[in-house]
Amino acid sequence: MTEKKHLLFVCVENSCRSQMAEAFALSCAGDMIEVYSAGSRPSRQVNPGAIAVMREIGYDLKLHHSKSFNDIPQGKYDYIITMGCGDECPFIPAEYHEEWDIPDPKDMPIEEFRKVRDLIERRVEELVVKIKKHEEI
Repeated sequence: MTEKKHLLFVCVENSCRSQMAEAFALSCAGDMIEVYSAGSRPSRQVNPGAIAVMREIGYDLKLHHSKSFNDIPQGKYDYIITMGCGDECPFIPAEYHEEWDIPDPKDMPIEEFRKVRDLIERRVEELVVKIKKHEEI
C-alpha cells in the first residue's frame, strides 16, 4: 500500500482560494491524499462569498475555518500550491511546488467569485489526476 501524499494549498488569508481548493481536493482526492490549507496572514474566517458559491454546488464551507501554518501538521508536504501570497508565504519543504496565478475574489462581485471557483475546481481536478498518475508509476 502506498503512503498517503500530503497536499497543502496556501494563500494570504486562507479565506477564499485556498479554502475552495481544499474543499475540491477533499471531494475528489479520495483516501490517497491528505489535504490542508493555510494562510500567511489568516483572516480567521472563511469569506461569505466563498461560502455562498460553494453552497451553490453543494459544498458547505461553513464547516471550514481560516488557518495559519501553526494550525496544520508540521513537517514535509509532498505538494504545495500557492495562490498569490508571493513573498508572504514561508518556505515549506515539498517535493513539488507550484504557483497558481488565480485572482483573489474577496472583493469581487458574486459572478466573478463563481468564475474563480470554477477555475480552482478545474485546476484541482487536474492536479489530483496528476498526483494519482504519479502514484501509479
